Amino acid sequence: MMETPKIFESEYRFCEILWENEPVTSSELVRLCNERLEWKKSTTYTVIRRLSERGVLKSEGAVVTSLVSREEVQSAESAEVIERTFSGSLPSFIAAFARKKNLSRQEVDEIQKIIDAYRE
Repeated sequence: MMETPKIFESEYRFCEILWENEPVTSSELVRLCNERLEWKKSTTYTVIRRLSERGVLKSEGAVVTSLVSREEVQSAESAEVIERTFSGSLPSFIAAFARKKNLSRQEVDEIQKIIDAYRE
């Protein structure tokens, strides 16, 4: 399986716009990035080029589409945080997260469903 390319914070905000609107023309992306991120045209085209070179998206015939999904990026980022901060221990991460955030009954139930589904 190919490793998900690293996406930095400003690139992630760009990707959110792309994921919500794809396939989208590069000129429409320029407009949306100007509107939502206050980026200049040149900034948007630079990010398109950089992400294209890293295999995050493709731009063909002035139409831009993602090659990496939001879920893939979120999974890769989460795994990196857990590896770096908790020596790869998911239980340690969950314990630390739960201590800081008062989980609602609904959130606990959702987490339990995920665990139950994994066991099956």
